[in-house]
Amino acid sequence: MTESAASPGTFACARFIKEIGRGPNGARALSPEDTHALYSAMLDGRVSDIELGAVMLAYRLKGETAAELAAMLEAAQASFALLRVPAGESRPVSIPSYNGARKQPNLVPLLALLLAREGVPTLVHGVSEDAGRVTSAEIFARLGIAPAKSHPEIEAQLASRALAFAPIEVLAPKLARLLALRRIMGVRNSTHTLVKILQPFSSPGLRLVNYTHPEYRESLAELFAGHPAAAVGGALLARGTEGEAVADTRRQVQIDWLHDGVAETLVAAERSSSEAQPAALPESRDADTTAAWTQAVLDGRQPVPPTLARQVETIVRVARQD
Repeated sequence: MTESAASPGTFACARFIKEIGRGPNGARALSPEDTHALYSAMLDGRVSDIELGAVMLAYRLKGETAAELAAMLEAAQASFALLRVPAGESRPVSIPSYNGARKQPNLVPLLALLLAREGVPTLVHGVSEDAGRVTSAEIFARLGIAPAKSHPEIEAQLASRALAFAPIEVLAPKLARLLALRRIMGVRNSTHTLVKILQPFSSPGLRLVNYTHPEYRESLAELFAGHPAAAVGGALLARGTEGEAVADTRRQVQIDWLHDGVAETLVAAERSSSEAQPAALPESRDADTTAAWTQAVLDGRQPVPPTLARQVETIVRVARQD
């Protein structure tokens, strides 16, 4: 479809694809204005299927610059209603959960429940199911914690019990549509990065942001340091556990607090030791076993893994700062 033949409301992408689609060595970044316009059109469904696929694959190969991520994030957050949380002694915390567990137990629900027990309003948002992985949603369900079905329900749960799980389809439907294209295309797209750095609260809260590869750490640090609008509320950045923003029980990873244009290391990384006693964990990673073990920890029948306890203490301390 040419630009002249485009139907009313269709957003023509040829000139953008020409810039970003030249491969990892020849591609050029779009301006923030063009990036915002392009991603807004993608969210609104105004991009044809063939152009949408081309844009996603182009960014998959090129990668997003910090400036492009900031522009996409602005468009993403404008696409859904931000959540209102009653003022209290703690800022709300958001935990993205889009990877689930493949080899290790998924401890995101335990992290969220420990934070809620400390009075920190905690939102977990993510996917409900993922083939071959154990999602946070599945573990929450075994614990009797149903997903919120609307924005008012998310807000009510945060106010009443300081905890809510929101499927991305409920929190941000337009983002969910782009996220779901992975099942068709077979690869992730920019939206998978964006959902992990969303600021979902109207009164900015603290975000847990994780990375799996060192280059992502650098780009995320650049994003939060150089783009004040993206950094509002601050973020705790650490290497993830199988892509989830929860402490690795096998070793202590570095935790940085990114705020006001600076990166402050709150917890230093520690080398794992062959002499250290391994943390007690569920015998299996399946949802039933993990949920039962999580409840045992909450009841005091099992200890909180030391790295997870340190993560909770760090989050609570930062969330309660003015």
